[in-house]
Amino acid sequence: MTPRAEGDKDIQAVKHLNEAYGKMTEMLGRVIVGQREVIEQMLVAMFCRGHALLVGVPGLAKTLLVSTTAQVLHLSFRRIQFTPDLMPSDITGTDVLEEDRTTGKRGLRFVPGPLFANMILADEINRTPPKTQAALLEAMQEHHVTVGEETFSLPEPFFVLATQNPIEQEGTYPLPEAQLDRFMFMILVDYPDADEEIQIMKQVTSSYHAELETALTGEEILALQEIVRRVPVADHVYQYARDLARASRPASAEAPDFVNELVNWGAGPRASIYMIMAAKARAILHGRYHATTEDVRAMALPVLRHRIITTFNAEAAGITSNEVVRRLLAEIRPAVEDAVA
Repeated sequence: MTPRAEGDKDIQAVKHLNEAYGKMTEMLGRVIVGQREVIEQMLVAMFCRGHALLVGVPGLAKTLLVSTTAQVLHLSFRRIQFTPDLMPSDITGTDVLEEDRTTGKRGLRFVPGPLFANMILADEINRTPPKTQAALLEAMQEHHVTVGEETFSLPEPFFVLATQNPIEQEGTYPLPEAQLDRFMFMILVDYPDADEEIQIMKQVTSSYHAELETALTGEEILALQEIVRRVPVADHVYQYARDLARASRPASAEAPDFVNELVNWGAGPRASIYMIMAAKARAILHGRYHATTEDVRAMALPVLRHRIITTFNAEAAGITSNEVVRRLLAEIRPAVEDAVA
């Protein structure tokens, strides 16, 4: 295929994804009231082959959102409830001893665990010990699990959405910063507004049943994940993502004064990589063929909020990493402002 023909094919694929994105949001809107930003960020992570950590209090329809997304995308879905007694083999699978009735010979057969699905909801990941967390994180990174001496590939596409409850921290095993860094996004699920809450009550307390249709298939998602990597990015957009990440690092030449005062540890290079990848995916979701600085700004908060560790003084003053990122976005401006069509 010639470069021009490949480019035309990519343009058609971007148009198809933009149409599918409209259909997906319409389908999800039949079940989930509001949460447009959460839906967009979750889909962006998926098309970047990333994973997301979803933080919100109980009762905000996090499980329903993930299972409905899997249904709209025609993907297999598994929910794993993480508990203190959960072992790695409980999620990855294990070998069982079986006897062949015809020959009498015994052998081991691998029984896959719940990780063998396209979309995994790891519910309350901070309630399980580090050994089981590590097994999940290995699967997220490598897209395979190792049991004994054998390695088993996970189905593609493979996407993990882990949840954390921000209000209960007793008896939990918080993820270390190095493991948090492996999540592309930390997505905050907030309370609905007043009108949305009325709509939720009416929908849930009635006999309403949403009719859902498939918007994309697994094969199309895999193809679009490759197209995301081919989305062109101008040098000034790369520079803007770099400047945001470097400005978050205290004691660096690029750090504003408030970062030196409020931040212990800033974002590493993975943050700038993810901001560019997310900008590419957001661009094609919105039907555009190149990423802009506005795409980087839109994706900066979910990428950076869990990669910036605030100081004790900041915590005492009630200043969160969210506030630090917002101040960075207000202070660090791109060298070139580009308009979004």
